[in-house]
Amino acid sequence: MPTISPTLAATIDKVTKRLLPFLLLMYVLAFLDRANVGFAKKAFQADTGISDAAFALGASIFFLGYALFEVPSNLIMHRVGAKIWMARIMITWGLISAAMMFAHNEITFYVLRVLLGIAEAGFFPGVILYLTYWFPSFARGRAMGLFYFGAPLAFIFGSPLSGLLLEFQGLGGLHGWQWMFLIEGLLASIVGVFAYFYLDNKPKDAKWLSGEEKAVLDQALANEDNAKQAHGPRGTLAALKNGRVLYFSLIYLIIQMSVYGVVFYLPSQVAGLLGTNIGFTVGLVTAIPWICAMVATYFLPRWSDRTGERRLFAGGILVVCAIGIAASVASNSPALSLIALCFAAAGFISVQPIFWTLPTGYLGGVAAAGGIALINSLGNVGGFIAPNVKTWAEATFASTSAGLYLLAITTLIGAVLIFALAAVGIGRETRAAEASGR
Repeated sequence: MPTISPTLAATIDKVTKRLLPFLLLMYVLAFLDRANVGFAKKAFQADTGISDAAFALGASIFFLGYALFEVPSNLIMHRVGAKIWMARIMITWGLISAAMMFAHNEITFYVLRVLLGIAEAGFFPGVILYLTYWFPSFARGRAMGLFYFGAPLAFIFGSPLSGLLLEFQGLGGLHGWQWMFLIEGLLASIVGVFAYFYLDNKPKDAKWLSGEEKAVLDQALANEDNAKQAHGPRGTLAALKNGRVLYFSLIYLIIQMSVYGVVFYLPSQVAGLLGTNIGFTVGLVTAIPWICAMVATYFLPRWSDRTGERRLFAGGILVVCAIGIAASVASNSPALSLIALCFAAAGFISVQPIFWTLPTGYLGGVAAAGGIALINSLGNVGGFIAPNVKTWAEATFASTSAGLYLLAITTLIGAVLIFALAAVGIGRETRAAEASGR
């Protein structure tokens, strides 16, 4: 590993301490507001009469609006800056999420889920793009790993919170699920207001960095960007039709199928293992796989950064994830099923920051804004496909296990595609960019 100057290393540590905790808070609320519908499932369906198929469609239709507006949203952020755009995203998605308390029928449920996807579109790829403005490639795996703590933290703290709010049944004449949507949605809007005052667009705008710190960080990022421009596509259109970008999108789609095929139904699955209704206890137990995911997400991206190996790490993690998904329904023991879910959650969360080092090491400039958004946009279609494919498989094969077995198979396909990255010539550019940024 080439030597990094003490000033650059100290600057990156300073940036990490300043930005990552707040970005992490934003992601916790984003993940919670898109996935809390899984906690509301049983009570929501009981109160509204919405069928399993309608619920699956409503839960997943979020990703259609989300995918459609990802690219334009990221291009707008690239132009106007994260300070304004991230605040706008959080405030609007929080208000729409809170409005889910009025989803008393299928149509309202569908409309609000689509609007929530549109409002949140650009948040995640916006943060990934934002991190490329502040972290050179050799430090980005660690930074993204810390950011990805948001998903497990959303469930470690959000699962008990959601379960507790569901027990507010009847308070103020509202159902528990109405309190859950209202409170968790308004929290996001409040943090969105703070985002406007806290975030800086780029290092040159940061008053908390010295002139020397800005200069050394800008130089490292500029060197890396020059290497990307030499190997990757230039311009938005070139990125959007680039074959390697589309290949990354397919891999990310499969990863997201694994994530949301489990996430939307994890509370129900844990409740079945415990033989009880979804509430505070289920929320506490559901947090266990996410604690495991957080531990894996802390160590594995750092290990990948130290070795410089991305492909073998990511592919191997997905293999373990697939085994965990399948084993969670293959075992007759609740304890073994929960352990298998821990491996599954640890796998599909920790693989993502490692995965993102590959396209961000290949794309630079405005091509990064469009390319990252396209990968995330097409990839998140997996979040739409997974619940519906899971429901279809269970109905077709008359088995409640069939859906997760199918998702385990698709996860293995994702691992194969990652292992095959070297065959399609992806990987050399990433290493060149990392070397240039040091």
